[in-house]
Amino acid sequence: MAEDASIIPTHTKAWYYSEHGSPGDVLKLDPNWPLPQQLNDDQVLIKVIAASINPVDYKRMHGEFKDTDPHLPIVPGYDVAGIVVKVGGEVKKFKVGDEVYGDINEQGLSNLKIHGTLSEYTIAEERLLAHKPSNLSFIEAASIPLALETANEAKQVYKASKIAATASTGKLELLRELGVDLPIDYTKENFEDLPEKYDLVYDVVGQGDRAFKAVKEDGKVVTIVPPGHPPAMFFVLTSKGSILENLRPYFESGKLKPILDAKTPVPFSQVIEAISYLETSRATGKVVVYPIP
Repeated sequence: MAEDASIIPTHTKAWYYSEHGSPGDVLKLDPNWPLPQQLNDDQVLIKVIAASINPVDYKRMHGEFKDTDPHLPIVPGYDVAGIVVKVGGEVKKFKVGDEVYGDINEQGLSNLKIHGTLSEYTIAEERLLAHKPSNLSFIEAASIPLALETANEAKQVYKASKIAATASTGKLELLRELGVDLPIDYTKENFEDLPEKYDLVYDVVGQGDRAFKAVKEDGKVVTIVPPGHPPAMFFVLTSKGSILENLRPYFESGKLKPILDAKTPVPFSQVIEAISYLETSRATGKVVVYPIP
């Protein structure tokens, strides 16, 4: 599905916000958002087919990263699956027509792109992208990058044998299916009060004070919620297309499978509703916007 570079538009449909706030108040759709016509040598232009949303999208929208992300207006979106329509002069791994996916922000909370993935077209560096596994749809591929790279990088750095995890009652079976050894229903039990203590607690919701009550005397707490609360270790993902490439055989063999929320796919016209839904913390699996536009 190669696209003639001569017909690449100068403008694109894109969701954007020019002030911080809730999605319903600040998100707007621009049918003529300016599209950069020049690529850096290491960049590719992508026709976006599908894009997933993540909690970092609405946190950024609310202005939680203003110290490291001062720019406005912003087209939100980290995760993308699409087709290469133009390549920079030094790009070696991809050619026009290739199906790719990835997280286009190399650093999770700083140096963020102001033109994200909730757009007909987006731009990303070659090193952040991977070839889409042939057995995955664009919807499935778009659901993967940020969440998978975070989980993979944390596992490699911190290692794990026995795993406990918290969820509400209706999601406990999903935790078991994912291989969690001890699913904990946070609506019925306080994980920090249970007798078993852990070498490491990985905090993704910002409850470091409770996490420290659940670790062993020499244990560690790792958090991904800024600004972090010492002595917790603050962990931020570095996006790498190589992680996705290395895990490609696991997707193609069926050992790894994306988990999609029941509302997926959400049409491009309902991005506000999709992000507002994710804010409720009721999603089970990834929320993916498709088709775009």
